[in-house]
Amino acid sequence: MCPPSDKIPDCDKGAKPLLELLLFIEWRATAKDQIQQVREYLDSLDLFCNVKLHVVEVSDQPYLVEYYRLVVTPALVKIHPEPTQVLAGSNLLAQLQECWPHWRQELEDLPEQGVQPSLARSTQVMKLSDEIFRLNQLNEGLQEQLKFKDRIVAMMAHDLRNPLTAAAIAIETLEGQWDPESPTPLSTETLMKLSEHARTQIRLIERMITSVLDASQGKSITLDIQPKKLNLVALCNEVLSSSSTLLAEKSQTLETDLPSDLPWVHGDVDQVRQVLINLLENAVKYTPKGGTIHISALHRTTQKVQVSIRDDGPGIPEEKQEYIFVDRFRLQRDQGQKGYGIGLSLCQQIVQAHYGKIWVESSLNEGSSFHFTLPVYQF
Repeated sequence: MCPPSDKIPDCDKGAKPLLELLLFIEWRATAKDQIQQVREYLDSLDLFCNVKLHVVEVSDQPYLVEYYRLVVTPALVKIHPEPTQVLAGSNLLAQLQECWPHWRQELEDLPEQGVQPSLARSTQVMKLSDEIFRLNQLNEGLQEQLKFKDRIVAMMAHDLRNPLTAAAIAIETLEGQWDPESPTPLSTETLMKLSEHARTQIRLIERMITSVLDASQGKSITLDIQPKKLNLVALCNEVLSSSSTLLAEKSQTLETDLPSDLPWVHGDVDQVRQVLINLLENAVKYTPKGGTIHISALHRTTQKVQVSIRDDGPGIPEEKQEYIFVDRFRLQRDQGQKGYGIGLSLCQQIVQAHYGKIWVESSLNEGSSFHFTLPVYQF
């Protein structure tokens, strides 16, 4: 912005009314010509007032551009006397010539001048308005984050209950084997399976807590992928077995198509397990009582294996399907449902980290099918 010396002419300030103008320009080859044309026109007038012309380069004062809602340059804004008036476009000089008689009349009709407004004071008001707007946006973001944390606290107990119960049962069974009066001593193989099952559930609990806490702090979930040769069918059966209680609670039927000759995949067992658990729990949540859930796997190409989980739920509107993998996105119908809105986002991150793809096929009132692919293990 040019200094106050950009006023024309320097008249007796106490006796004459003030016309204050802002000229918004972008510094390029034609900028000097635009400024000169406006100045020469104002100089040519039979002025009976003080004119202050402030030149504003749009990149230096973006809040002023926003305040006056300017969309094109050059633009000339009359800020005093009120009301504010904006002239803009390539024919700026012609517009100024047309407006001058009206502005002159406004100046003549002004009462005796007292303390006249200054651009400095106006700029401060605009800066404060801009800061208030920014703080309001920040406040809205913080309020949303607080609501998200409240939702997490309210639901963590529910979501952790199943793995906690499974781990507790396994540990209690193992402890019972130390009782010399135990009526049914278990085989070494069974004890090892129970021990591994307890460890698996505890790892799952730890990962759930870490993911939820990271999400509650607005952090991106960092994935530590350690892919190895993985028996996907065995992993699917393990997840289905540990989820049997969920299915029983809603009297749901589970159908499977998991071929025994499915090739092994290259994946992180804990991460892939998390994807299966998230998708299966979603299917259980949205499938009505007595409904059917179908899980299948197929050797889609020589490089990819595809897993599909289909439910009998209400389906997902077509226009919303591209958003369901976005972090914290929830359908309007789900606002009262339990859940963090991070499960599908996490699934997508995991699958993509394995160089796979995840997608959904769904129609309203006809259920949803979630599919994801993993790379075949290459010997």
